[in-house]
Amino acid sequence: MSGVQTIDVGAGEGDQRLDRWLRRRFPNVSQGQVEKMCRKGDLRVDGGRVKANTRVQVGQSVRIPPLPDDRGPAAPRRDKVMAADAEMIRACVIYRDEHIIALNKPPGLASQGGSGQVRHVDGLGDALRFDSEEQPRLVHRLDKDTSGVMIMARSRLTAAQLSEAFRARDTRKIYWAAVAGVPHPRMGTVRYGLVKAGGGGDGGEKMRAVHPEEVDDVPGAKRATSDYAILENLGSRGAWVALVPVTGRTHQLRVHMAEIGHPIVGDGKYGGAGQENQGDGWGASFGGEISRKLHLHARSLSLTHPITGARLNLTAPLPEHMQRTWEMLGWNGMDVPADPFAEDGLG
Repeated sequence: MSGVQTIDVGAGEGDQRLDRWLRRRFPNVSQGQVEKMCRKGDLRVDGGRVKANTRVQVGQSVRIPPLPDDRGPAAPRRDKVMAADAEMIRACVIYRDEHIIALNKPPGLASQGGSGQVRHVDGLGDALRFDSEEQPRLVHRLDKDTSGVMIMARSRLTAAQLSEAFRARDTRKIYWAAVAGVPHPRMGTVRYGLVKAGGGGDGGEKMRAVHPEEVDDVPGAKRATSDYAILENLGSRGAWVALVPVTGRTHQLRVHMAEIGHPIVGDGKYGGAGQENQGDGWGASFGGEISRKLHLHARSLSLTHPITGARLNLTAPLPEHMQRTWEMLGWNGMDVPADPFAEDGLG
């Protein structure tokens, strides 16, 4: 057990999450321990309380409480990745250059550790080094059960630039989803705020929708905006929709669609039997041979390349369970516009 120590964030270590900074220096510290130290206020930056995802900057002082089984600061370790996992994550690469990597993240694979997740994209980063000395870094996340385009930066500088692009909303993300019932009107905007609700049921956090007029009066609530457009519909039973998260809140698209009565197919957290409005009576399931997995896919991502300045447009094929659903329902991606919002003035 070590004593209390204070370490300054060094050159080249700035603009990264506190938990990653700490675990690179102290590989024996678990993600759970970092989050616990933050909750208790034992881990501080420049004397202030912080969260695990707080970004540290060069020159800041980090107060580190006594660490169990501490072996002292260490250089970042290269985690060993099993051969099967390495092959799997490399097969997910849909774009790669000297500066960035784009993946088509499969459903069921978490973006990073926490909440009991031991297998995740961040932990498989060593298999994505290719010709680089640095392990690629996450710059945004997708829910565990959501598939689709995910960007990783191949250097700290690129990570900082991409993170700023996402914060400044200089990116264009379009999701595809199958939802219960058919939203009305056929194109619209949802503006319900979001606040943590607790009781996720599967160990993860859960969010609650807040009416736009009540957001300022609910502690912790944040405003959220999502655009939707119907691409095809299955009578009145369900619809294929395109979704754009104008803001980027936790579970935003899932909560918004459930709140307007059209939960995403396969969403047991927000569209299950306990939901008050079950999507015109269908709940979050089409029944029959349709998969019960979440039908939410980050179809495309458009962004300005942080180094070349060129506009990069990335598209990810549907995961297997959604492709089967599309085929059974006769839905074809070739029949719909890549960005239906742009054509109708919402883009």
